[in-house]
Parts: sequence; structure tokens; C-alpha cells
Amino acid sequence: MPKLSETEKQEVVRFLEAGKPLPEKYRFLLFDDKREVELVWNGKNNEVTNVVLPFQVIEQVDEPRSETTFSKEGKKGDTQNLLFSMDDRGRQLTGWTNKLIWGDNKLILSSLKNGPLRDEIEKQGGIKLIYIDPPFDVGADFSMDIEIGDETFTKKPNILEEIAYRDTWGKGADSFISMIYERLILMRDLLATDGSIFVHVDWRVNSHVRFLLDEVFGNDYQRNQIAWCYGGGSAPKGYYHKKHDNLLWYSKSKDWTFNKQYRPYSEGTLERGLTAVKGDKYELSAEGATLDDWWAGKEVQKILSPTAYENLKYPTQKPEGLIRRIVFGHSNPGDIVADFFCGSGTTAAVAEKLGRKWIVSDLGKFAIHTTRKRLIGVQRQLKEDGTNYRAFEILNMGKYERQHFIGINPNLREEEQRQQLEAREADFLNLILKAYQAEPVANLKVFHGKKAGRMVIVGPVNLPVTRLFVEEVILESRQKHITKVDLLGFEFEMGLFPNVLEEAKSKGIDIQPKYIPADVFDKRAVEKNQVVFHDVAAIEVKPLVKGKTVAVQLTDFSVFYSQDSADAAASSMKEKGSKIVVDKGQIVKISKDKNGIVTKEKLTKHWTDWIDYWSVDFDWESKREIIRIKDEATGEMVEKWTGDYIFENEWQSFRTKKDRSLELTSAPREVDKKRVKIAVKVVDIFGNDTMTIIDVAVPQGSSTAEVKEEKEAGWKLRGGSPPPNPLFKEQAKKKK
Repeated sequence: MPKLSETEKQEVVRFLEAGKPLPEKYRFLLFDDKREVELVWNGKNNEVTNVVLPFQVIEQVDEPRSETTFSKEGKKGDTQNLLFSMDDRGRQLTGWTNKLIWGDNKLILSSLKNGPLRDEIEKQGGIKLIYIDPPFDVGADFSMDIEIGDETFTKKPNILEEIAYRDTWGKGADSFISMIYERLILMRDLLATDGSIFVHVDWRVNSHVRFLLDEVFGNDYQRNQIAWCYGGGSAPKGYYHKKHDNLLWYSKSKDWTFNKQYRPYSEGTLERGLTAVKGDKYELSAEGATLDDWWAGKEVQKILSPTAYENLKYPTQKPEGLIRRIVFGHSNPGDIVADFFCGSGTTAAVAEKLGRKWIVSDLGKFAIHTTRKRLIGVQRQLKEDGTNYRAFEILNMGKYERQHFIGINPNLREEEQRQQLEAREADFLNLILKAYQAEPVANLKVFHGKKAGRMVIVGPVNLPVTRLFVEEVILESRQKHITKVDLLGFEFEMGLFPNVLEEAKSKGIDIQPKYIPADVFDKRAVEKNQVVFHDVAAIEVKPLVKGKTVAVQLTDFSVFYSQDSADAAASSMKEKGSKIVVDKGQIVKISKDKNGIVTKEKLTKHWTDWIDYWSVDFDWESKREIIRIKDEATGEMVEKWTGDYIFENEWQSFRTKKDRSLELTSAPREVDKKRVKIAVKVVDIFGNDTMTIIDVAVPQGSSTAEVKEEKEAGWKLRGGSPPPNPLFKEQAKKKK
């Protein structure tokens, strides 16, 4: 223990008694820290979250598309049998399942590191490679450009995305560094001993992130700083054109994977090799020139051509050629590759094509949906080529720790923080209730207000409404004999509806979920009672039963979104201007000509214009959702059924960049039950998912005599007789 002077000791006592943090110098005086250089920034905190939340499987995809029916003998000659066993529908039963996770990657990383899924990861050899492309662009605000016909509509970020953006860039570089620092520590701890991490950065945060990686992994473990060079763009005035980003490569230990790669020789090199005189030592390898730390060329170009097949119009999308170099060079077939800012899913797509296992995640629903479509496309192609592919599942976090929507002052004492949290939470609830025109209620555990004979509950502002949240609503409703509930939320957990609503209905509780619009924070809109809380989307489907097979026809889809108002846009618009808005479930282009005349063109001309993707699970209750949680009494991990089921994606149709058409009737599927529940999922053009469940009766192969007997019994029961043969009716007409 270093010695302190009497003056220093007295100073330490004064700070401790006042409950204030010690001056920075005492970090080095009190503790034996031999680091000569340390990064310090506003808000730095060495504490890393260790929260463990259960992962819930929302959807599983391992039969990307089947146009035929299957018997109980199963499919013959399926290449997946080389990897794992399957059931009679072609569903994967054993082996690693790839993972696409929606949610905050800090909680995801902590739960992967400390939770039961860690054992499964370690059995596969651990995570051998992590590639991340964090949102270093301060302008990356989660806005998305959506194509509607020939027009482009800019979707604003939702409240959750706005909060994530604020947490990342709210204090400029300081908050970005704090965000990435904690996540890098979690990634390091999750990596296998012989694993590597690649971090993509540009000139804005290169130095910051490099020093963070030095601190987290150690400078001795930096393997390379690779310059990724690209073309395109017009040259700026007054400074040199920025024509490269960087890939920072660090290993976890002195042992790492490195598969040598080559690039084509330049024309000059080839010419020198061909004209070299006999006896020269200049030789050319058959493979090409060894890759160095300067990557350029068509294969890794940054600017994806607008017509490029892989271009998904996703703002942060990187070329597959670039990611292929990283995945191929620093992992082997069968290794797990991870990306916790997955965006459009390039890392997962490349890993799947190269025979790697993968875990990827993102906070944005649109990113998750884009990745889902992309990976199904990869599965379809691999299936067509007769190549192995693995199932993947979509997961999210089963429950969330409640956090405050606008944060609290971290410099306050714990009791003061609690009081401030309670005060701000109360302000938030009052704001939402006022906008909804509901009156507050007291002395109830979960309910916040009342409106027109219905109880009102407000979900958290920075987290999705989860099944656990709804279960608490159902519990208190039964205890207090409440039968009508309005559930307000900014976001709802994937796969939450409709089964949880059916569960509530079976217990005599009518729950109506409604989206809270962003304009609740507009005081003028609230004062004028202009805030509209819209319903969740609704699906209508029709079963088509023929013998023992069932197909599903999508017949209607309704949405109720609003982003801006058509009237407000028209009144504020200048002459010769135009704007696209979403007004009560319709996307409308507002234009004003030079004379001030306003025209409105509805871009969503048919209900199908809202649909980007839909899929079918032909036997909804065939696979229970099981989570592993710690038993508080024994401390051991136990399996528990959540009461929900996993959506097994057996057929799907979706729009692609090349093909904007959408099939509205599924392929038929053979069913071996007299009654079956079929689940249908629709994802709209914004990436929001909606599901409905239908109960279908299916005849099970009765003989002709049995069918005739059943029909006659039905006619007698209705007090009538069999209808005349239509052929006889037609003949009778001709006679007349």
C-alpha cells in the first residue's frame, strides 16, 4: 500500500465524509496500477453489466420454402441429414441453430456471456471471430428510406431508436466511447481464447476506438490496422479526398486463426514475371500475390452499384467481398462468427455461405427483418445448389430491467437518484395519460388510468412491452375483476400477439393494444387533443382445404400508422414543394404547385402495398417455447415452458429488389390432424410484424362411403335433403 502524507490522508477523509468521488490523482496513489497511459473521458465507468435475461425463440427457419407435401417418411436425399437429424417435416432436431437476436446488444452480450447459452456456445468451440461495424456516424439516426412504387418515403426512428441514438451520441464522442467501451469488454470476455475481433472505423473515431481496443485487449494483441480503400464520390475542395476506412484487428491471445489469402497480380507484375530472363530469382505463385494491409479492388469496393444483386439499399451495408476476406481468413468451417451491429446481415450471409455458424444481433426491427429475408434467400440458394445449410432462429430478450426514459443524474446519491427517477416516471405517465385523454387512477399495482369504462396501462418508453408485462396486467385484472383494458406501448415484443390476447380473452379480459405515437411529446398536439393512438395491424386469412392438405390465402391487411399529418404538411409547405407522409394508415404524397394549389396522391393504392413479407406455420402448437432459468431455491438451471409456442416458418413469400411481386396463396401442406391451428405472420414495409392464428378442420382420409354417410347425416340434421345434382339441373334447363 503506497504511503500518503498526512495532508493527503485528511483530504481523502474529507471527500469520503462528503460522499464525493476522490480526485483523479488518488487512483495512482492508492492503487498499484503500473499503466503509464490510461484513457479517461467524461462518464467513464469500469463497471460492466452482468445481467442475465432469458432468450425467447420467436421464430425458427430451417425449411426456407417447400412447394410439396410430405409424408411421415420425410424427405429423401436431403443434404441437411449430413449435419443433423430432422423430423418428418424437414425440421432440424439436433445440432447448432444459428441465432438472429433483436435487442440492446449490451444486454444480449451480458446474457450470452453469463447465461445458459454460454454452455452451448462453448460446446461449439466458442466464438472464434467477431466483426462489428458500430454506428460511428453521428448522422446514423435510425431513419430509413422505404420505396413505395417510384417514390421514396423516409421513415422516422421510433422512440426506442431515438433513445438509442441519444445514448450513443447524446454527449458527442464521450457517449459513443462509453457505449462501445463496455461492449468491447463484454465481447472480449465472450471470445474464445484463440479468437479475433475486427472493428470497422472511419477517420472520425479511428483514434478513439484504437486506444479503446489497446486498453481492452492490450497493445501487444493488435495484429493489424488494415486500410480498406474504395472508389466513388466527387473530390472535395480544400482538402484531400478521404478514400479509405480502417479495419482494426486484435486477437484475444498469442494464438489466433490466420488463413493465408491472395489477390490477383497487377498487369505490371504479370508482365515482369512473363519476361523475366532465365536465371532470375523472380517467381510468381500460382495463387497470386499475398494480401497485405492495404485492401482495394472491385471485390471489396465500398460503393455498391445501385443495380448490384447484393445491394439491399441499407445505409451501412458493406460488400460481401470485404466481409468474406475477414470471415474466410480468421475462422474455419464450423466455427462460430458473431456480429452485434448486424445491420442488413452481411456477416451472417457470408458466414452461412462459407459453412460457419453465426450469432448476429441488432437493435432495429427493420435490420432484423432485412437480415431474415436475406438469410432465407441464402438458404433457398444453398438448397437449390444441394449444399448444406443450417436452421436459424429469431430471438429476443424475455424480460427487461426497467430503465428510465430520460435518464437520471449519475452524480446524485442513491436515494436522490431514486427520488428523481420516481418524479420523472410520474411526469412521463401523466404526459401519456393526458395525451390519451384518460384520468389517472391510484392504489392499483400496474394500472395507471381510466377512460370510457376501460382501464389504461402505459408500457415503458425505452423498452418493448413484453409477455411478462402483459401477464402482470392479466394477473391484476383477475384480482380486481377488471374486464376491459387499453394497453399503450411504443413498441411490442416480437411475436407477442395474438396468442397473449387470446389467453386474456379466455379469462374474460378484453385487452386492446395501441401504439403510442411520437407526437405525445409535442405539447401543442397534446393541448389540442390531436394525438392519435393507433391500433396494432390486423390480418385476415382464408384456409383452403382440399382432402388432407391445407393452403392459406391472405385476404386483407390493415394498418393504422401515422407519421405527420397530411393537412399539417399541406399548410406548412412552400410553393413547388412536396412531402410524403403516413396519415391514418395511408402513405400520401402532398404537393403544392407555384400557384399554391395542393394535391394529394395516395401511394398505397391497395392493402398489399403495405406488405413486405408473410409466412405460414401449418402446425402452430407443435413446438413449445422453452427457456432455461435459474431455480432460486436450488441455484440450478431448469427448463420452463413460457406458455407460448415457436413460430416454425414453413412457407413464405416476400418482395425482393428484383421481384416486387407477392404471392397471396401459400403452397398446400399435408396435415395429419383433424383440427390444426395455423399461424400466419405478416411483416409490413417498416419491419413491424403481426400474427394471427386460425383453427382449421381437416378431413382425415375417409372412404367415399364414409364421406357420403357424413354428408347425409348433416343434411338430415338440418332437416333437409341432398341438393340436386347440378348436371341434372343443367339438363332440365335445356329441356325447357
